[in-house]
Amino acid sequence: MRRLHGRSVSAGIVIANVALVQERPLPTIGNACSADTPESELARLDNAITQTQRQITKLRTKLEALPEEGREEIGALLDVYERMLGHSRLIRTARARIAKDRLTAEAAVQQESETLAALAGPKPNTPEEEREAAARRAGEFREIARRLLRNLTGVSFRAFSNLPVGCILAAEQLRPADAALIDPTRIAAVLSEGGGATDHTAIMLRALNVPAVLAVTDLTSAVQDGDLLIVDGARGEIVVNPDPATLAEAQAAMAAEAQERKGISRLRRLPARLTGGEDIELLANVELPAELPLLRRNGAQGIGLLRSEFLFDEDREWPDEMAQYAVYAGIVRGMDGLPTTIRVLDWGGEKGLERLRMLGYAAAEDGGNPALGMRGLRLLLHHPEILLTQFSAILRASMDGPVRVLLPMVTATNEIVTARELFEKAARRLRRKGVKLPSRLPPLGIMVETPAAAMTADALVQHADFLAIGTNDLTMYTLAVDRAMTMDSDLYSPLHPAVLRLIATTVNAALRGHRPVCVCGELAADPHAVALLIGMGLRSFSMTASALPPVKKLIRALSLEECDTLRRQAMLADDPPNLRAVVRNFRG
Repeated sequence: MRRLHGRSVSAGIVIANVALVQERPLPTIGNACSADTPESELARLDNAITQTQRQITKLRTKLEALPEEGREEIGALLDVYERMLGHSRLIRTARARIAKDRLTAEAAVQQESETLAALAGPKPNTPEEEREAAARRAGEFREIARRLLRNLTGVSFRAFSNLPVGCILAAEQLRPADAALIDPTRIAAVLSEGGGATDHTAIMLRALNVPAVLAVTDLTSAVQDGDLLIVDGARGEIVVNPDPATLAEAQAAMAAEAQERKGISRLRRLPARLTGGEDIELLANVELPAELPLLRRNGAQGIGLLRSEFLFDEDREWPDEMAQYAVYAGIVRGMDGLPTTIRVLDWGGEKGLERLRMLGYAAAEDGGNPALGMRGLRLLLHHPEILLTQFSAILRASMDGPVRVLLPMVTATNEIVTARELFEKAARRLRRKGVKLPSRLPPLGIMVETPAAAMTADALVQHADFLAIGTNDLTMYTLAVDRAMTMDSDLYSPLHPAVLRLIATTVNAALRGHRPVCVCGELAADPHAVALLIGMGLRSFSMTASALPPVKKLIRALSLEECDTLRRQAMLADDPPNLRAVVRNFRG
């Protein structure tokens, strides 16, 4: 018996035999120059593009056999692949490399895809949640290049259709498009040596509700085809060839898990309500449209924070108004009448450097602190046409369902006033064009992410329709601690008396000004912290979709009196360790 460990992706306990799937490697490509003419290599590339497009079309037909949530999840990524096969930078520059440098089509695709992946990937000091999104974008370039290269070299793709029913699929690497080939009625669990908890493959496996563990060290050398495995998706643990006692424990855990699943299914349909009848709003943060099925499955009451940066990747075509509208409208319609809060482009720091250079702003490269200065709304107000275009796209989408608009990194009232003027200008432009808009424009709210915003919240609420407290940046700026470098350190903790008092100041200002207020940082995903925040007067929280069930479960067991008692105890704590102990020890 042997135990392996990896990153938990999708919960579930499975006992089954493993099917080890190997992938034929691509030949070494390097910087090969072509012996044929550039015209011949361009023709080969065109043929590979056409073949890849046909394969993606076939993948779409396979989606019809998957659950609805899985279809939407994987379909969104296939949309991205199709755009990359069109008039994208990847294809344009690969053609240029063939024509100018006389490279083979394989070498041109490989070189350009690696260049774009490096540009799109995470940079030093990138915050953790942005690092994960950047890694996903880099993976998109590598995946479409892999498909083109296999078609150019004639190396076939692997197939999963002949695997035994009920087996555990194990592979060295499982890529996003492979998920379209996974039938959750045939595959009991998925294991991979590569991948991470937040990449596209992980998102899709969660949507398909397949227990999965990725980034399992030595997986393909530690297991043999046909071995009996126990997979614990929640703990990220695999037991190879378990002994009788371990097997009996796993069987009992599977039975208990089945009962718990029934409870969670019922919980999704129940309201997030305290024992005294007070309703709590639970929303979801969304990084990519592919996450929508998971948040709906977990019972989110809407999107509290849609990060729009995915639309503005540095290495894709700049999205115009209608391209943005198409994406926003699809998300809004997909929420079936539940509210969608769209945060406008939050650039600055390490984000969007290539685009900033194109706009003529290069201060981020001049040795200054990238977390300070020109970022968020400040940056957008220096380039108002960008903001006007995004406002216009969001306004168009507001006819497809309830929408709210969120301004990032606000520090002063004049920033809100100027942004609202642009918001109303965008609405006037659209109406002059004959575009139908709601009689009342969508609410325009602000992120409270700095001590300056929290301490002047009483003034800001006079100009904002709602507030969203971003506890991640608020903690970083309050404590002068780089959250990207010290996420595991006690130095970075939103459970700090100073952060807590700034949150209290903001909440009190919002309540006095009769403005809705929500917490949308990591603190909202901590059930005990949510109990504290309820005691402070908050009634709305936005979090990662996976955190919704445990937060709701605790809320339904809480009384307002318990939350208020926790608040009073926490506000008396005079240092971070004491405060954390008070919150962590709540209800044992």
